[in-house]
Amino acid sequence: MTILKTTWHHIRRSPFQSMVAIIAMIACFFAISFYAIISDGLSTVIKYFETKPEVTIFLKDGLDTNAIQTIQKDLASYPNVKETKYISKEKALSIYKEQNKDNPMLTEMVTASILPASFEIIVSDPKVLEQIYQNYSSKTNIVDEVIYQKDVIKSLLEWTEIIKRIGISIALIIGSISFLTVFTIIGMKVTNRKEEIRISRLLGASAFYVKKPFLLEGMIYGVTGALVGSLLSFIIITILRSKINSFFDPIIFITNKPSFYLLVLSSEILLGLILGFVASWIGARRYIKF
Repeated sequence: MTILKTTWHHIRRSPFQSMVAIIAMIACFFAISFYAIISDGLSTVIKYFETKPEVTIFLKDGLDTNAIQTIQKDLASYPNVKETKYISKEKALSIYKEQNKDNPMLTEMVTASILPASFEIIVSDPKVLEQIYQNYSSKTNIVDEVIYQKDVIKSLLEWTEIIKRIGISIALIIGSISFLTVFTIIGMKVTNRKEEIRISRLLGASAFYVKKPFLLEGMIYGVTGALVGSLLSFIIITILRSKINSFFDPIIFITNKPSFYLLVLSSEILLGLILGFVASWIGARRYIKF
């Protein structure tokens, strides 16, 4: 209890310095929370596209059952093929009507006869995609068109990597600024109380004992910054969630799972404790040498 009173006394006696440290921590964890949420959304987008057909082969009209079965066996023989799905004309019409059910004018004149049958192929090794594409693009007697989604996925991965690097860089920069801010402020407070610390040491107090209020102060900055920064980001994300998710529809870019936000919050509180403790420990250790 004495340590808590001493720590509160330190914070109250220099409120502006304490406020600067807390604001720096809030900015740090606000950025980290946003990065965690955006990173989770990007991972969801990538998983969504990875479960979609990576190569779609549209067949010529008039192929009999034997020809279709031969093509399916040939596609299944490629290495690392996870799935080959045949979409008949009737199935293609059903899918088309489902996708355009809100616009009857687009479906009333469409029949199964004008839609092509197709194969959707999903693979586990992207190298196989190029091989399938090259082989079936040349079979113009049975293939009408081959759609290859490699460029889409490749671009998505590249942009995801860029965004993640930017997010990590921003978090590291703001985190470093927060660390230096707490370190500097704790150092200033130790310097201002140098005589009090010296007297306590002469009276028999250990070095760790006189450091404890400063260590606790740094941890309070970290936890407060983590709580406020995370909650602010959660509030903003909650307000914008429906608009963001509608933009990425049918992908749920911003999750609504409470467990995810609880994990982010608890992780940031732990990180705030560590960051505040380490910064204040180094700051106190540098200036308390007696």
